[in-house]
Amino acid sequence: MRRFYFETFLISLAVILLEISYTRVFSFKLVYYFTYLVIGISLLGLGAGGVFVAVFERLRRMEPSRLISTCCLVAGGGVALGYVVVALVPLNLFQMMIHAARGTRADFVSVGFEGAKLALVLVALFLPFLSAGIALATIFATQTERISRLYAVDLLGAAFGCALVVPALVYLSPPGVVFLAGLSFALAGGRLARNIGPAWMTAAVVLTAVLLVGVLLPTSLPDPVPDDVKSDHDPEAVLFSRWSPVFRVDVVPAVGAEPPIHLLVHDGTFGSSIMAYDGDLASLERYETSDRSYPFRLLPPGPQVAIVGSAGGNEILASLRLGAEHVTGIELNPVTVSLLTDHFADFTGHLTDDPRVEVVNAEGRSYLESADRTFDLVWLVAPDSYAAMNAASSGAFVLSESYLYTQEMIETALRHLGDDGILCAQFGEIDFDIKPNRVLRYLGTAREAFRQLGIDDFSRHVYVAVAPGFGRLNSSTILLKKSPFGPQDAAAFEAATATIPGAKIVYPPLENAAASRIAPTIELEGQARDDFYRDLPYLVRPITDDSPFFWHFVGFGDALLGGERHDFNVEEGVGERLLLLFLVSAVVFGAAFLLLPLVVIRDTWRQVPYKWSAGVYFAALGLGFMFIEVALIQKLTLFLGYPTYSLTVTLFALLSSTGLGSLLSERLVGRRNAAFAFLLSVLAVLVLVYHVGLSALLAAAVGWPLAIRVILTIACLAPLGVCLGCFMPLGLRTVSQVGPQGEAYVAWCWAVNGFFSVVASVLSTVLSMTIGFQLVMYTGLIIYLLGTAAFLRLPPPRTA
Repeated sequence: MRRFYFETFLISLAVILLEISYTRVFSFKLVYYFTYLVIGISLLGLGAGGVFVAVFERLRRMEPSRLISTCCLVAGGGVALGYVVVALVPLNLFQMMIHAARGTRADFVSVGFEGAKLALVLVALFLPFLSAGIALATIFATQTERISRLYAVDLLGAAFGCALVVPALVYLSPPGVVFLAGLSFALAGGRLARNIGPAWMTAAVVLTAVLLVGVLLPTSLPDPVPDDVKSDHDPEAVLFSRWSPVFRVDVVPAVGAEPPIHLLVHDGTFGSSIMAYDGDLASLERYETSDRSYPFRLLPPGPQVAIVGSAGGNEILASLRLGAEHVTGIELNPVTVSLLTDHFADFTGHLTDDPRVEVVNAEGRSYLESADRTFDLVWLVAPDSYAAMNAASSGAFVLSESYLYTQEMIETALRHLGDDGILCAQFGEIDFDIKPNRVLRYLGTAREAFRQLGIDDFSRHVYVAVAPGFGRLNSSTILLKKSPFGPQDAAAFEAATATIPGAKIVYPPLENAAASRIAPTIELEGQARDDFYRDLPYLVRPITDDSPFFWHFVGFGDALLGGERHDFNVEEGVGERLLLLFLVSAVVFGAAFLLLPLVVIRDTWRQVPYKWSAGVYFAALGLGFMFIEVALIQKLTLFLGYPTYSLTVTLFALLSSTGLGSLLSERLVGRRNAAFAFLLSVLAVLVLVYHVGLSALLAAAVGWPLAIRVILTIACLAPLGVCLGCFMPLGLRTVSQVGPQGEAYVAWCWAVNGFFSVVASVLSTVLSMTIGFQLVMYTGLIIYLLGTAAFLRLPPPRTA
């Protein structure tokens, strides 16, 4: 009998490559919220494959090599055809939501048409994962005596995929990585096809050749068509386009702009711009009357400036014009950095060659944490803008978290300021007078940061102004100073406001100024402050690293049932509603795929013993693993500095060490119950250690070289991975020996785990946004305890 180690490795590699590359494709085609759709579809397909093997006896009767080869080749062909469908079928889902809300007959026709297109895309996305699920379930169900080693190989394949995917996204682009996943499927099926027949082998060779062309020539693949709600620029006018693991950047000329401007489109949506510059500071006079001038009017001459989110260099130019002695631009996306250093260096007057300018490719928070110098100005210019850090970490099951605005980040920035230094944060706000959500949240968070540093008179350390911005946006400016502002600062602030068209001072309030919500956020104390927050229609309380969801302004209850809303925009609960929709869909589809097929074989299924106890156990593994994983990835995101490093290193460390744990579990089969007691004790200790000691350890080591930080990360995660890796093979080995339906039982338990992983991928985010990562991690521990307690009803497996 074949052992299928090679096929298991390649299938798992293909699945992780396909899942992560499609999260990038859908971030561009729709919005990053829909990466949850990709994750859910992938896990649903893997689980559905287990159900198919459990329910359809005809599949179990097929010779395993033939079935696995067929599934792999179908998956490879499905990847190639599916990508064409995903890329070229236009989806207008935001318009569909608006039509559904209006409810006229014409609107329902439009909704039905868009729904049909969405269904076609989902089927194209689902087919390769379903085929992979059938293949893996067949391998595990027919090789139960080697389940520990096979599961280890499965995890190692996924770990290798995590290590490979970031450089692959850089060099091949996400569409190219999609075809690389298809190639991995084809190679897995091709090796088995040699023994099936020449026609089968010919089909495998042709499919492999087609997929290889897509890998080697990714620019020949069709470009995804984005949703109509995104930028409507002419594709023919694009001057430069490049994918990256962070977000895709397209450079488009702004027609009629003077001086010439190129717009930077991030994942299909306007993000920033680069302006023509000839090296003459006199040509930058426009910055003298811009709200970018605010902090410089209050600083002494020649300040040292750090810009978090320097993007196309506008703030760098403003800093030079306004007298900065040295400017450090910190930009997350390497593609954006390359625009200034290489591709548009002539257009920007070789700005990065100026000895006063340094542009670094780094995550802003991590750069400041490791910096051994102070600045006169730390300048945050809404640097993530729904994209940078978010898109990079979407594959790790997170929703729009940003560590750039938390209490801990503000404390870090203040520690890296000189005694009279200023922290400047600027945001765009829709309807500032009605709902200044970003400003309220940031001010409340800053107040807590100042209090943590022993500064209680926060009102003397803050200025706020607002000016007209782009389109409907107002541009708000928050200035925070380590030492109290004095009369000279107040006069300079008023003078600067007078030079900016349409600008007004919001805090400190001027005489006869209209009442605003800004002052209570700054001044109220105790119960009065709590009442103020409670009475607001939006969630704007301070945030910390434990729940860094800065953009989460609408509660899940209001998002579901409705609440006080003033407008329809990206901050009005769209993400929360979509998240709840994905959660409900995961539960409904999971129940349908798990339970309805069992009706077909209900007579046989009644004879299967302990099925509910086993179902609880494998559901607990799907939920608990994801809960613990998500919490730890968030902790390590800041430590490793670059989000893609965090995703790659943490997943690689967890999956590879989990594979090692699976191998070691073979030694525990004969002592299963004692092994469970030991493993749960170790898991409880590890969770407690991660809660109490990990943050302090990471804070002490944040400035160490990257290679040493990577080693430390792997060392921290390895014990957890080894521990968690033992639970699945011990469970599968047990159910394979319970009753005469061992193969079907194993396949069904694999499906249960897959479906609850779908639910966990969404539910972990919902819980993180409401109770924080630490409690989510403890919830994962409790789930493991309850699941294992239920499983102890099953008799221990026999040993050879």
